[in-house]
Amino acid sequence: MQVATVLYPDFTALDIIGPYDVLGRLPGAEVVFVAADPGLVRNDLRSLSVQPEATLDEVTSPDVVLIGGGPGYLGQLEGGRLHEWLRAVDRTSTWTTSVCTGAPILAAAGLLEGRRATTHWSALDDLTRFGATPTSERVVFDGHYVTGAGVSAGIDMALTLAGRMAGDETAEMVQLIIEYAPEPPYRSGSMEVASPAVIESARVALG
Repeated sequence: MQVATVLYPDFTALDIIGPYDVLGRLPGAEVVFVAADPGLVRNDLRSLSVQPEATLDEVTSPDVVLIGGGPGYLGQLEGGRLHEWLRAVDRTSTWTTSVCTGAPILAAAGLLEGRRATTHWSALDDLTRFGATPTSERVVFDGHYVTGAGVSAGIDMALTLAGRMAGDETAEMVQLIIEYAPEPPYRSGSMEVASPAVIESARVALG
């Protein structure tokens, strides 16, 4: 089972590394990082670079497609090679998935038209713009599309998908291996519970 994880400049690392650590532990899984061009791809904090193992042209029929988000997603909303590749591999993929602002990229490529999807809270309007139906749920399945909300939700998305693909017991085993048992020190992890002051400072930080 090949999992193609897309890289592009200014991606958010946890968006793809969380799912990588989950899906890469499934029996028979091969995770391959792909990008439009060879060479290191730098993340949004500008201090981490990932080397893709293949270009988009070299990966033609992955079983699972995963695209994460990050500030660089805005530069990936226009048509081009990535959109063409996403539409091509989506025709044969078992699952096409996203984390955070990866969902607007799928939507901009025309893959989420009329479908329910989630993304980071700051980008829900982008889904509407491209014909998807936004929801604030943490993980959304619609057909063979699976979208996760912001950043850390990628782990939830990947574990839920792992259960669908390999069974609950295997997914639970992976959850134990990565010791995923969240006990956040603060209660500000969603728009529903964060204070107005925290929400405002987050909006300012995101630009």
